[in-house]
Amino acid sequence: MTPRQRWLLRTENTAYAVRVTDDGRWAELAAWGPHGSETGPSPFERPNRTHFITRADAAPAEYIPYGLRPFTGADLTAQRAGEDRGTWWRFAAATADGERALRLEFTDEKQGLSAALCYETVPGTDVILRWTELTCVGDQELRLERIDSAGVNVPVEGGARLTYLTGQWSQEFQRTQLELTRGRFEMASSQGVPGHAYAPWLAVQDAAEPDGPATPTYGIALEWSGNWRISADAEPGGAVRIRAGRLLHESAVRLAPGATLTTPRLACAFSPEGLDGLARVWHRYERSLTGERMHRTRKVLYNSWEATGFDVDAASQLELARHAAEMGAELFVVDDGWFTGRHDETGGLGDWHPDPANFPDGFDDFIARVRATGMDFGLWVEPEAVSPQSALYAEHPDWVYRIEGRPATLVREQLLLDLGRPDVQDFVIATFDRLLGAHDISYLKWDMNRPPTERGRPGGGPVEEQDLDAAHVAGYLRVLDHLRTRHPHVTVEGCSGGGGRIEHATIARTDVVWPSDNTAPMDRLAIQYGYLHAHAPHTMSCWVTDSPGVFDPRPRSLAFRFVASMAGVLGIGADIREWSPERRAEAARWVARYKEIRDVIHHGEARILNSPADPTCGMQYEEPGGARIAVTAWNTGRLDGAPLVPGRADRLRLRGLDPAAHYTDRATGTRYSGAHLVHYGLPFAWTAQYDAELVVLERESAR
Repeated sequence: MTPRQRWLLRTENTAYAVRVTDDGRWAELAAWGPHGSETGPSPFERPNRTHFITRADAAPAEYIPYGLRPFTGADLTAQRAGEDRGTWWRFAAATADGERALRLEFTDEKQGLSAALCYETVPGTDVILRWTELTCVGDQELRLERIDSAGVNVPVEGGARLTYLTGQWSQEFQRTQLELTRGRFEMASSQGVPGHAYAPWLAVQDAAEPDGPATPTYGIALEWSGNWRISADAEPGGAVRIRAGRLLHESAVRLAPGATLTTPRLACAFSPEGLDGLARVWHRYERSLTGERMHRTRKVLYNSWEATGFDVDAASQLELARHAAEMGAELFVVDDGWFTGRHDETGGLGDWHPDPANFPDGFDDFIARVRATGMDFGLWVEPEAVSPQSALYAEHPDWVYRIEGRPATLVREQLLLDLGRPDVQDFVIATFDRLLGAHDISYLKWDMNRPPTERGRPGGGPVEEQDLDAAHVAGYLRVLDHLRTRHPHVTVEGCSGGGGRIEHATIARTDVVWPSDNTAPMDRLAIQYGYLHAHAPHTMSCWVTDSPGVFDPRPRSLAFRFVASMAGVLGIGADIREWSPERRAEAARWVARYKEIRDVIHHGEARILNSPADPTCGMQYEEPGGARIAVTAWNTGRLDGAPLVPGRADRLRLRGLDPAAHYTDRATGTRYSGAHLVHYGLPFAWTAQYDAELVVLERESAR
């Protein structure tokens, strides 16, 4: 093997080795794991002899077209008009930027297709980004029927344990596992957003190893805000290969001569420390995506939706604002119902002007009075939606997705604007510029509450030449990029009926996201448990409310609700007018405690301690440098308070601490060694009234 045919990429702690076959037909993975794992024979080495399949079908190919790989699953299917499907390319060139980036080029001159396999490491993380650039270099248009971003090979011996996130509206991010020894696993969304049913995220372990903190774990996450799919194949010989990329709304995408299509980026991650370690890799990566905005304090908000619903008026909102400010909230957000014609679900969307009837002294006077309490001010918007009764729809009925001659389907009494149209994008941008320019608004919650149904664009050119899903994604990102550039002071929250549009393209352009509309304590704990496996605490907006459980109705204390919401970015959404003075005072104490440690939660290294299925579970956050440890802990077991072993407190074992160091509980003065906290754990003597706790440990400085 010559140096030209093998390349090495290095992240903080991992190595990724790629080589091109001797005959130049495809690139394949040679090694992926901790530094040094690239030295020695590849774990994917197999005899070139195969039976009833081709050599390419058994190869750990990095990206390979149908034609070369006809049987076990190709990543690309391309066709020229009048010709058979299939691409038979050969290696053309390589460009490497040391061990940081790589570009491998393959060409099929007969078909007129050039493909560049692109790799880029992310500094400070163990993430490698992969994507593919496809260029039509011939004189005839190409029809692309499958355009995955990458093929990902995982070295396992005993089949794969797949961990993925499933759910539905109000039950998102449920951590789910299965073992795949042979066959194919696939998940997808065709809803125009990542969706509530599955997240575009997957973790893989060798099923022969336990699901523990010392098990090598591989993960992928697709950066795409539209339709997507991820599949995993347990292939002949025991290998597991993952394919991930766009799910085409149309049957194919056309690539004109001279044009280039770039696939969504696929983030590939590795940790030797199990799913919990992989979660920290994703957390570090998402902090890098946030960039300079990581230094922005994520303020404690109050949102009025669960208190007032559509019944928005200045007097009731100001009453809520006064109570919220007294409890320590720093931001007041008026949710749905503030704009003209919005009295229920049937009207108003698209007419983004404050309703004069709701604010008789003027909207600016209302905002000023909110700000006089010491809080910032924010608004809820749903810019992709339009009500059939709105003035916008009367003026621009052609702006919605529709199919000529077919009935329109109302979802939540609304239609969806075709954000792929430049004129619709310009309208949304102008709306934001007007609202943010005319009023003192520092926070926007961008919601989307319905998928596209009749997804067509009459008059938009030949249907077979349209790519509506990609156009909508591009429009969505264009608007977000405009917000970030034109209004950098504005904090943006991403939402889609809860957690329906959460992936890395959105996270890179927003400050927080809303994981679920379900704010009930036990339900939300399960949602947040799954969410934090894939996403960072600083992105997770969490509210304290009085909502009863939808899936788990067990009541919990106000302390439980606050400690659960402290695991991310704290907010309050209850009708605090109905709270007693004592309850509001307790809330104020929790808000004050949160403010003392939110930097640890948002910037520290997080560890997931047990699961909501265990009697005691929690999160551990270590401040950069290790001076403070914050632990959020919950009792999810019996409500009568009986400890697991009579006479003993339950214990939550911490991880990753220096066993020789000493830590002091700031509240009680109790002193622990690191060895004690790791071996025995923190004690919690749960009772019916005491079902959650925040513990802050300070590390003693070395003498």
